[in-house]
Amino acid sequence: MRATPKSGLGLRSAPAGSFDLLIGGKLQSAEQGATFAAHDPYLEEDWGQIAKASPADVDRAVASARSAFEDGRWSGMLAAERARIMLRLADLIERDAESLTTQQIFENGKLISEMRPGTLGLAGDCRFFAGLAETHGGATVQSARPGFTTFTLKEPIGVVGAITPWNTPLGLLGWKLFPALAAGNTIVVKPSEVTPTSTLMLAALCEEAGIPGGVVNVVTGGRETGAALVEHPDVSKIAFTGSTATGQQIASRAALRSARVTLEMGGKSPQVIFADADLDQAVNGVMAGIFAATGQSCMAGSRVLVEEPVFDRFCEILAARGSAMIAGDPLDPASQLGPLASRAQLDKVLAYFEIARAEGLDCVTGGHRLDRQGYFVAPTVYRDVPQGSRIAREEIFGPVVVVMHFNGEDEAVRIANDSRYGLAAGIWTEDLRRAHRLVHRIRAGTVWVNNYRIIGHTLPFGGYGASGIGREMGRDALEAYSETKSVWIDLGNRIEFRTGHGEEQGAV
Repeated sequence: MRATPKSGLGLRSAPAGSFDLLIGGKLQSAEQGATFAAHDPYLEEDWGQIAKASPADVDRAVASARSAFEDGRWSGMLAAERARIMLRLADLIERDAESLTTQQIFENGKLISEMRPGTLGLAGDCRFFAGLAETHGGATVQSARPGFTTFTLKEPIGVVGAITPWNTPLGLLGWKLFPALAAGNTIVVKPSEVTPTSTLMLAALCEEAGIPGGVVNVVTGGRETGAALVEHPDVSKIAFTGSTATGQQIASRAALRSARVTLEMGGKSPQVIFADADLDQAVNGVMAGIFAATGQSCMAGSRVLVEEPVFDRFCEILAARGSAMIAGDPLDPASQLGPLASRAQLDKVLAYFEIARAEGLDCVTGGHRLDRQGYFVAPTVYRDVPQGSRIAREEIFGPVVVVMHFNGEDEAVRIANDSRYGLAAGIWTEDLRRAHRLVHRIRAGTVWVNNYRIIGHTLPFGGYGASGIGREMGRDALEAYSETKSVWIDLGNRIEFRTGHGEEQGAV
């Protein structure tokens, strides 16, 4: 199931073939024999057939994961041994980093300049949680009652259902897989139907590393497959990354059976640029925040707020640099802009261009599909956009930025917080005191100062409001995959109680 890297542009081809479900450590076809196509958004061609899991297939996968959890083949393993296996997995990810990278590119068209370091970073994420596996535990607590020893235990939740997106398929899977494994859980993964094959490759490496069969299972398919996983009574937790609408549906269904959830959802993140900022750096940061990954990032800095004195100059520089970006083969390191990941995503972004035209917005560059092979749209900048505009309030998930002006800190904060989302924010200023003030006033799960879209496994990631529930990465993530048990040990107290007649009884 490994892809052969194709670095020569003339030799570019995806690894054709069929891809089955992974259940109980074995590759299996879907029970009903249904399949769907893998598609290259750059070549606009199908290149493989993927098994489409039915609810019956999901049931088999969950049963496999439940059996693996209950018999203790992973949860009952010494934490040091789990850590050793995860360290081996990290080594295998590094060994196969090139094939894992290119496989994702064939699936979603993301640039190799971004996907390669992201895949190598996946190995680092795995090592981080391997280290936490050995140190994760409860604490001895001073008892509130005399004559007791009290402490807490950390235990795995059970079967985790992970539903992952197409924009960063392995990176965002790792955010769920590694803490789940470190805490001793088993897992059933439902990757996006756009990017399922790279997930199967990583799951194969899990087994090669020594993770027992049934601990990691993969079911591929669409909405029906995901719904069956969310609603399954033996799935104890759902970990989801994707749109806010889908995440809210998952939360409501999971609540009906008291299943735990971690939801990392959408964003419409602001970047606030003050007149004293290094304008050249700020423009580069905005481009990294919205044009990198072709804007297909939950943390994309898609709302740019610029202080009035530098507003016109900022728009001029951003439009010039955006229009000069090189669109090309995502396997070519010289490419600066890749295609959108699918025809459906292309249609969505083009529809927003029509909305902007209907609203009479000022498009200073872009606003159209590029006349070339692949699902490319031009980097797009709208200026003087009203706060109530749909493209200023809705997540587009494309290389589309709206620029608004402000005067003073209070107005900047008001506009920045005028959103149902709260995933991320950027602040650009040379005034350190101002930066600290705004860090506290802007409601977002991650705030960068004089940079943007930098993440790492040591810090948690997640959002306020409609951007999600819970946090991924950092030590916080391990808590999200653990139950806390409180223990009271009596050191010899006499238990006394009174009957309904007021008679005192002895110890029982």
